[in-house]
Amino acid sequence: MRLCVCLVLLSFILCASADSAISRAGRFVKDAAGGAWDMFRAYQDMREANYKNADKYFHARGNYDAAQRGPGGAWAAKVISNAREKWQSDVSGRGAEDTRADQEANQWGRNGGNPNRYRPEGLPTNY
Repeated sequence: MRLCVCLVLLSFILCASADSAISRAGRFVKDAAGGAWDMFRAYQDMREANYKNADKYFHARGNYDAAQRGPGGAWAAKVISNAREKWQSDVSGRGAEDTRADQEANQWGRNGGNPNRYRPEGLPTNY
């Protein structure tokens, strides 16, 4: 009888932890998708604003918004930011200094820093 009770309890614990792991994985994927959307939205806003010296603000804002979703959002922001900066340094010909400054803004936002640190004076408030 004890063996049966132990097996039932063990199977319950294993199922519960498997459900929990599936739930966490699902949450991570959902947060990553939302984080990718946040990054895309910040990019769209940056293009729409077309405002001088505002790119660091939009980098920080996109990363901040994505990371606020949780680990999945922060992961998506990091992957997207790194890919963009790799492309920018390899293809677009922008210098290492610009890439370093962009990555600083990316990390600032991902770590919960206020994106307004990089907000240029006069940028419309709808951004």
